[in-house]
Amino acid sequence: MTEFNAEAGGRLKGVTIVKPIVYGNIARSFGKKREEDGHTHQWKVYLKPYYNEDMSIYVKKVHFKLHESYANPNRIVVKPPYEITETGWGEFEVVIKIYFNDQSERPVTCYHILKLFQSPVVDGELTSSTTMDTKKGLVSESYEEIVFQEPTQIMQHYLMLSEQSASGLLNHDTDFEEKKAKTLDNIVNVKQKVKGEIVTLKDKLKLARETIVKFKAELAKVQKPPA
Repeated sequence: MTEFNAEAGGRLKGVTIVKPIVYGNIARSFGKKREEDGHTHQWKVYLKPYYNEDMSIYVKKVHFKLHESYANPNRIVVKPPYEITETGWGEFEVVIKIYFNDQSERPVTCYHILKLFQSPVVDGELTSSTTMDTKKGLVSESYEEIVFQEPTQIMQHYLMLSEQSASGLLNHDTDFEEKKAKTLDNIVNVKQKVKGEIVTLKDKLKLARETIVKFKAELAKVQKPPA
C-alpha cells in the first residue's frame, strides 16, 4: 500500500497530466410512439475513457443532469460503466459532472446535446457529428481531454495507476483519429484560403492607393491657377 506524508496534498509544480475521455449517447427508435407515454426512443448517455483504463481509480462519481421532465433528473453513477439508460421523445442538453477521488481537484463539467434524430445534411456534410449504426442505432459522441495542472501527489498517484491499468484503445463508435486528421486538413486548407484572400486584398489596396495618387495629381492640374 502506498503511503503519503503530510505534504501529499500539496501541488506538484510544473506537472501536467492529460486524460482523454469520450462522452455522448446512443439512441434507437421504437418505430412508433409508445401509447402509455408517447416516447419514441430508448437512449443511453455515457462517459468513458478514450484508452481502455480504469477511470474509477481517480473518478469518485459522475453526475448526469437530465431534463427536468424526468422524475429523477439527477442521476449519480459511482462506478463504471458511467452511463444512464432511459426512454424519451425529445432532444435536450445533458450536463455531465465528473468528481474526483482527490476532493482538492475541482469537478469537471461536460455538456452534451442528447441526439435522437439524424442531423440534416448541408452541402454534402452532416451539421453535427452523428452516425447511424445498423445494430446500435444513432450515435453522437465527442472527444475531450481533462487537463490536470499541477495535481497533488495523491492525485498524481491515482492518475498514474489508471494509466498502468490501460490496455490499448477502447473500441469507439467514432473514429476520432480520422476525425482529427480531417480537422487538421480543414485547418490547413482554411489557412491557405485566408492567405490567398489576404494577397488579393493587398493587391486591391495597392491599386486603390495608386488610383488615389493619380486622381490627386489630375485634380491638382485642374485646380492650378493659370500663369
